Amino acid sequence: MIASRKFFGLRRKEGLVSDRFHPNRKSKLFPRVISGALKLALLGVLACQAARAQKITVEYDKAADFSKFKTFAIRGGQLNSRNPALNSDLVKKQIEADIERDLTAKGLMQVSGPSDLNVRYMFGQARKVEVETYPAGWYGRRTRAVRVPYAEGTLVIDLRDPTTRSLVWRGVASDEKNDPSKLQGKIDDMVKKSFDKYPPKK
Repeated sequence: MIASRKFFGLRRKEGLVSDRFHPNRKSKLFPRVISGALKLALLGVLACQAARAQKITVEYDKAADFSKFKTFAIRGGQLNSRNPALNSDLVKKQIEADIERDLTAKGLMQVSGPSDLNVRYMFGQARKVEVETYPAGWYGRRTRAVRVPYAEGTLVIDLRDPTTRSLVWRGVASDEKNDPSKLQGKIDDMVKKSFDKYPPKK
């Protein structure tokens, strides 16, 4: 071993042996590889948590002709949050502005009078189960009751056809934020992701 070290020391002086091959030199490559792997793993965990934190589901009438809907009007909204910051007119204005923006981007026009679609929404906390009867043709010829549990961080947007007084599309966005005060910053994204699925692809 002593002879080996003397050999490498001699060869280094002669400029014939690179530092990276010298037995006394600690490799810096391994810690760098570990650090990079840890960063990639952390990014993967954060991405999975973000995916789980927000969930979007859509229901729609398969018999409805969505191409005929050209106009919409926001007919009302309900806030049921336990947090006063989320139970305010400012939040209602934010949700309605987001709905207007995203439906307009889909080619629909907002009107104040009669419309092809009436929009209603619910946001916040409501420990209840709503029973909604869908028109025949949605999942067959019979009507069926759909139970939707509402909880903090849930946004429900309904599109109704006023000519038939029936629900034709529903988007439900939920966010698993533990702090309700942080939900307001998620509203824009919840509305956008809901309308990303409109009109439905049949």
